[in-house]
Amino acid sequence: MSVEPRRLPRTRASELLGRGWLNTGGRTITLAELRGKVVLLDFWTFCCINCLHVLDELREVEREFSDSLVVIGVHSPKFVHEADPDALAAAVERYEVHHPVLDDPDLVTWRAYTARAWPTLVVIDPEGYVVAQMAGEGHRHNVEVLVRQLIVEHEAKGTLHRGDGPYVPPPAAASTLRFPAKAVALPGGTLLVADAGHHSLAELAADGETLVRRIGTGERGLVDGGSDVARFSEPNGLCLVPDELRGPLGYDVLVADTVNHALRGVRLADGQVTTVAGTGEQYLVGAADNVLPWADGAERDRTGAGYDGPPLDVRLSSPWDVAWSPAWAGFVVAMAGNHTLWVLDDEEGSLRHVGGTMNEGLLDGPIAQAWFAQPSGLAVDAEDRIWLADSETSALRWVAAERGTISDGAVSTAIGAGLFEFGHRDGPAAEARLQHPLGVAVLPDGSIAVADTYNGAVRRFDPTTNEVTTLATGLAEPSGLVVGAEDGRAHLLVVESAAHRITRLPVDLTTATAVDGGAHRTRRPVTELGHEVALDVVFTPAKGQKYDDRYGPSTRLQVSSTPPGLLLEGAGDAVALGRALRLDPAVREGVLHVTAHAASCDDDPAIEYPACHLNAQDWGIPVRVVAGGAAQLTLPLHG
Repeated sequence: MSVEPRRLPRTRASELLGRGWLNTGGRTITLAELRGKVVLLDFWTFCCINCLHVLDELREVEREFSDSLVVIGVHSPKFVHEADPDALAAAVERYEVHHPVLDDPDLVTWRAYTARAWPTLVVIDPEGYVVAQMAGEGHRHNVEVLVRQLIVEHEAKGTLHRGDGPYVPPPAAASTLRFPAKAVALPGGTLLVADAGHHSLAELAADGETLVRRIGTGERGLVDGGSDVARFSEPNGLCLVPDELRGPLGYDVLVADTVNHALRGVRLADGQVTTVAGTGEQYLVGAADNVLPWADGAERDRTGAGYDGPPLDVRLSSPWDVAWSPAWAGFVVAMAGNHTLWVLDDEEGSLRHVGGTMNEGLLDGPIAQAWFAQPSGLAVDAEDRIWLADSETSALRWVAAERGTISDGAVSTAIGAGLFEFGHRDGPAAEARLQHPLGVAVLPDGSIAVADTYNGAVRRFDPTTNEVTTLATGLAEPSGLVVGAEDGRAHLLVVESAAHRITRLPVDLTTATAVDGGAHRTRRPVTELGHEVALDVVFTPAKGQKYDDRYGPSTRLQVSSTPPGLLLEGAGDAVALGRALRLDPAVREGVLHVTAHAASCDDDPAIEYPACHLNAQDWGIPVRVVAGGAAQLTLPLHG
């Protein structure tokens, strides 16, 4: 079925309003002073892995068009912690955001541009008109094409003004660690820290402060070699290799090199670094070049469910943590970028996708069908259960790992209620709430410690009582935990990422407290809809592309809701990008989950093998059913 693309109307850009600005030297930026430039608004929030991917996609674009393009980050928070201006300033520094950022905690500018998803990109031409809106990641090529087109068009019209933009870099501060992510205790008593902000690994003495050596040059990159040559890009998780495998594998520590989309091996004797898995390029769901040819001539997605193949042939997506599983005789990988779990058996040369459908959410059950949401922390207990911090659902979950039968694992949730539910509440696990946790560890008594990152706390879950308590508060974005003991007493080494330090915390369960800081729901604008709604996804192929229906339908639309009873009609999976929905007024409110796919290819008959793209986006839209509510819901999907 071939479908002609529909385009959104051209409208004047709204003013940029918020609480304040970062990276401008204290100045307020207006659209009037940006007239003559191509402006790209990046609506983001710093918890969102897709938003972090977009920051990386835009780096080269900003450099290439530095005299004619101005990128403006519009930070529209999901979590309460993200609305803290100090936390936002730290995130802008942590992720090396080199453009002005508007702090929009009340979502004023978000509403003005009708953004509905993180991330959303809006392109404004030099005359101040919105010319494109695209949700999700993977738009770098299309942005480059559009920006070049606008530059040519407006240079010819005389409406393009080249020159420097309004970015003013903040002053840099020196410290031993810079936004450390996670750590692991080494056999000799020292501590190896993933020093994400310095793009390297730091070995510290037992005091957690004195620098012993650094592995990596400190420059962002993907380079193997000795400690003075190797490069990382925002490394996170670290895992000690079992003693019996260190010789055969040739490395002692496995590193989740997050922004390089790779796993790296480190030999401690000399600091030698080698790439163990990943190509260095990010896997994007549906991209045409993710497929591999097989002997029978069929094509298969190289990271599809059940994929099992050579680790260095696979594109990964932001691996965030790694842990050794004795039951599965392999390294479990938390693949935050596409909400999945993998197992690496480097001795056999195999990397296997074992859990998660790549849908983002909280759904328990058989591991292959479970839904995760940016799994970011892993730990394995004495019963072979794999505990994970599922950050975007503010959840603590576990996988029952049956020995030797990876595909038979089952996923359960201990704490957490979904993508938009969070807080700081102790008590029975079913009622407890976390806020974007990034780390977990198994305590000596078998209970689970959680680095409750956005609450600035360390929490404890007791599997025997299903009770949640708070061990410590007042921490600066704790993201990793290391369990240790001294003089017979257990302690935790807490990686305080936003404080750039390692903090020692005694584990005294007698002083654990019960905190009730309340439960929260994400504060996004609620869309008021009527009982019957026409859902319309407007797909705009990039310039020079057209719909691709050579191998079947070129579009796909999936719709569901939370709670499921909100949708009386219209749920399910179909080809057309339009759907008639009937909502239940008795349910009143909930979240519509919409996933759209549209395939497009280069529209040039002279190209024998045109490049093709599968454009995809997920929306989670809070809605309220009211009399007289809107009868139309339009969502843009840009090629």
